[in-house]
Amino acid sequence: MNKLLKCFLATAVCCAATLAVAADNTKSMRGADVAAPDGAGEMKAFAGKRPGTQKPIVRTFSTQPPMISHAIDYFDEITLETNQCLDCHAVANFKQKFSPRVPDSHLLNREGKKLADASTDRYNCVLCHVPQVDAPALVENTFKGDTPKKSAAVTPAAAPAAKPAVKN
Repeated sequence: MNKLLKCFLATAVCCAATLAVAADNTKSMRGADVAAPDGAGEMKAFAGKRPGTQKPIVRTFSTQPPMISHAIDYFDEITLETNQCLDCHAVANFKQKFSPRVPDSHLLNREGKKLADASTDRYNCVLCHVPQVDAPALVENTFKGDTPKKSAAVTPAAAPAAKPAVKN
């Protein structure tokens, strides 16, 4: 009987402790109650309005996709038939539009064969590239990233010409 009473009391204490922990209103890093549903965030204005008017943000590591330095509000949705990003950034158009060219990595298909235009694997630009907004950090952050070896914002029109090799 004594053992049964001890087991019952131990179980009751465990249940009470569990209820006390469950009743604790744990706060997230944002300060909100963890159990509360997240509301839609405040819409932020894009940092650049028209293409070419905003200086691009420098990448913090070498494989980071560059951010879109202009608003995309009035662009058509990217579909199988249309992608307005390629109107300016495609291999055929970038020089006339003074815009950065789609990189070579976007011109390769899954087998590694080079294509004339963007691969269908990389066709939906906004899966990786996002517009720049003026928004404060959600949490404190001291991340510094890699030191860029060259500016990610250099356009082919602004790039320095290669020097010819000198023979000795």
